[in-house]
Amino acid sequence: MTDTQAAPLTLPQLRVLTGEDVLRHVDANRATCVDVVRRAYVTHAAGHSVNPESAFLRFPQRPNSRIISLPAYLGGEFEVAGIKWIASFPDNPARGIPRASAVLLLNDTETGYPIVAMESSVVSASRTAASAVLGAEALVGGRRVKRIGLVGAGLIGGHVWKFLRDLKWQFDGFRIFDLSRAHAERFAATLTADGVEDVQVVDEAAGAFTDCDLVILTTVAGEPHLTDPGLLAHAPVVLHLSLRDLAPELVLAAQNFTDDIDHAVRERTSLHLAEQQVGHRDFVHGTIADLLAGTVVRDPGRAAVFSPFGLGILDLAVGKWVHDAVVAAGGGQPVPDFYGEAVR
Repeated sequence: MTDTQAAPLTLPQLRVLTGEDVLRHVDANRATCVDVVRRAYVTHAAGHSVNPESAFLRFPQRPNSRIISLPAYLGGEFEVAGIKWIASFPDNPARGIPRASAVLLLNDTETGYPIVAMESSVVSASRTAASAVLGAEALVGGRRVKRIGLVGAGLIGGHVWKFLRDLKWQFDGFRIFDLSRAHAERFAATLTADGVEDVQVVDEAAGAFTDCDLVILTTVAGEPHLTDPGLLAHAPVVLHLSLRDLAPELVLAAQNFTDDIDHAVRERTSLHLAEQQVGHRDFVHGTIADLLAGTVVRDPGRAAVFSPFGLGILDLAVGKWVHDAVVAAGGGQPVPDFYGEAVR
């Protein structure tokens, strides 16, 4: 070996983290998870990231189903690359299994080798919920609202509720709508068991807006189904997590915020449909990073809609946070022979 030759590196070891590994850590640390998401947004806004457009794999024989790839690199304090591969098959619940499934690969940025494969539907739901409550706090100006409305009583709604609960949000009532009344009633029972008073299941989505100053949309809608701008007349904060519930008329009646404008105004989201209708994006007033930095502010006299597209950098940030903590505690399953000498 010459003086200029580096010693051969030891091949990295791949580790596998299960959904239980992820959920156990998130369950015990939701406030920290929100802070991780906040720091990821700040890092992204500072330009220390690469977040290509998500790619959507669709199936001619299953038009309501898709698998999405979200590659990304997040630098700064995180220094991690990776990709989330997440499937959404809305017919799955009728088969007795969840709609979404996902895996997250994290790569070492020095060698490029994947260092962990982790179940990621929990990561995805957690970063979505953490982003939602971060946006809500920035737009509400605190953690106190009069009443919360929820449209879509599924998995994501449940995760958002757990973050609101663990971050000790205060409110006087909860209104729930779901196309399946049984799902809505099951969600209501969960809230009641958690000590929430004045929980009501409503018969129409509009009932989750009436007198609710924080409204959370977590449906699987592929096209807008909320078309009356009057739903926003009382200037609520709307967390539009499912991205496609609102007709352009509601979008244009509101002050709009997202996580990344170029990512969010595409793929026939409500923001994208509004752009197609008016021919510009001036109705998008800023990003969550702008709100956090104070460079844009909410107009309290208008409805504020936060429509986060869901950036791959958030999966990396939350995934790395979970990975580092689990590995430090001796958890996860190493796969010592995954690469082996065969790759040399």
